[in-house]
Amino acid sequence: MDLRNIAIIAHVDHGKTTLVDELLKQSGTYRENQATTERAMDSNDLERERGITILAKATSVEWKGTRINIVDTPGHADFGGEVERILSMVDGVVLLVDAAEGPMPQTKFVTSKALALGLKPIVVLNKVDKPDAEPDRALDEVFDLFASLDANDEQLDFPSLYASGRNGWCDAELDGPRKDLSALFDLVLKHVEPPKQIAKKDQPFSMLATTLGADPFIGRLLTGRVESGTLKAGTTVNALSRDGSRVEQFRVTKILAFRGLSQQPIELAEAGDIVSLAGMSKATVADTICDPSITEAIPAQPIDPPTITVTFGINDSPLAGRDGDKVQSRVIRDRLMKEAESNVAIKISDTPGGEAFEVAGRGELQMGVLIENMRREGFELSISRPQVLFREENGQRLEPIEEVTIDVDDEYSGAVIEKLTGPRKGEMTEMRQNAGKTRIIALVPSRGLIGYHGEFLTDTRGTGVMNRVFHEWAPHKGAIPGRRAGVLISMENGTSVAYALWNLEERGKMFIGAQEPIYQGMIIGEHSRDNDLEVNPLKGKKLTNVRASGTDDAVRLTTPVTLTLEQAIAYIDDDELVEVTPNAIRLRKRYLDPHERKRMAKSA
Repeated sequence: MDLRNIAIIAHVDHGKTTLVDELLKQSGTYRENQATTERAMDSNDLERERGITILAKATSVEWKGTRINIVDTPGHADFGGEVERILSMVDGVVLLVDAAEGPMPQTKFVTSKALALGLKPIVVLNKVDKPDAEPDRALDEVFDLFASLDANDEQLDFPSLYASGRNGWCDAELDGPRKDLSALFDLVLKHVEPPKQIAKKDQPFSMLATTLGADPFIGRLLTGRVESGTLKAGTTVNALSRDGSRVEQFRVTKILAFRGLSQQPIELAEAGDIVSLAGMSKATVADTICDPSITEAIPAQPIDPPTITVTFGINDSPLAGRDGDKVQSRVIRDRLMKEAESNVAIKISDTPGGEAFEVAGRGELQMGVLIENMRREGFELSISRPQVLFREENGQRLEPIEEVTIDVDDEYSGAVIEKLTGPRKGEMTEMRQNAGKTRIIALVPSRGLIGYHGEFLTDTRGTGVMNRVFHEWAPHKGAIPGRRAGVLISMENGTSVAYALWNLEERGKMFIGAQEPIYQGMIIGEHSRDNDLEVNPLKGKKLTNVRASGTDDAVRLTTPVTLTLEQAIAYIDDDELVEVTPNAIRLRKRYLDPHERKRMAKSA
């Protein structure tokens, strides 16, 4: 059977996963009466809740006697570690571009990786039925983008299609019949070459592992494309690390191939196909699985380095252990090590004392997803403020700079530019206006963007869209001011009282409501001034036997501000922590005792 391997790449929210849904339906992968879910490829709970793809996943469809393996990739740069490896498994990419928005920062990020590997793209202009769609402008922008990324002549001569993924049609002409996706299927067969590996069928078996998964019944699963030879289940193979040293020798217990949405066991894996192998105990991502006669590892794609680090510690607050059952540092360490094994964009290191762990990664979203997953598994953690990683080169201190692309209504552009170029040390590189909207492109130090997203949404009344992607390492830009406001700190342990909170409302915004457990050193609100203030949220009303009209009115509290996990992590200062448990997210001072806080502030 003929084979084609393709990846679908796009900016977040341009409709990759929805398009894959339609490809599965129209290729007859589903039975007539089969119950299907929307966005079938987003299988993880967090992916469904947030409407984003976090993990790359493969599926396969059959069209006119050819099997097409399709890989759905994440659009966020935070999960770029997935994309970089996936692209080495495929022979062509379908680049999806929103006909209204045009190419966006992550489009640029993923496309640059694909072009560098020499993949020839097919461009699909999606959502052309939107009222503000401008497919011709979007197509010109894609061409300019390819040219700026040093695409070769073959890559610049790309075929393009017009589509509406949600309505399930794709045509070569804008005013085509709009019936189905057959134009896309046919173009994939014509434009994407069969895997070159098929020619190496008679050589010894080798495969580069690109993703690691786990199955509750079979155990660890390594997925990758077979580079040469064939493999039968039950064969003994070696796993080699990048430098060619042997990691382990194991017997392949099962070979699984993608057939539609499920993985099915097959007897024989052939060169060019994408398969998963089971049976290994140590082999991991970027290792070469091969016949014992092979001694050289297959070169693996280099992975971009992490840019931020967050400290994960045990929860040592007075409320520790009430919600979660996984509270010891050794359990936290094992879980983080397991994560680092399957996610190559994360690096874990121990801190002196062993109670906390430094986790380095790509961005706040990636960290937020990891913490959210752990908290759902029953972990209790204390999390520090994200710190940016620096680099030393030729005696100069370098820091990561990100390219930020912002789309806002014209009236808010002034406030956004002022914030980015003023205290946050950004440089604006481009600004263009179109139909009441302004697009701002700026280069801003990663340090200046930590915690900015919440402020940005407030400044733009929730209408702005911000995208960021790593740009380069550049010399240190100097100090960036932190949060301006101080916080309100509880001086007592107990349960908050409505009357006390009502009296504190003039002091600032509250983060808690009445009847919530609190402890000394916990942050219960934001002070209206720039200093921290210790307050007593337990103080009830003095009872007297005098009754007068007006004195006994019910206390009406303003609704407290609820911070999401990412907002909380970005909000805290260096001397504060976020306490994360399965049922609560609380802010606290690193040192709960006021005397210890003063002593530490003096020594710092």
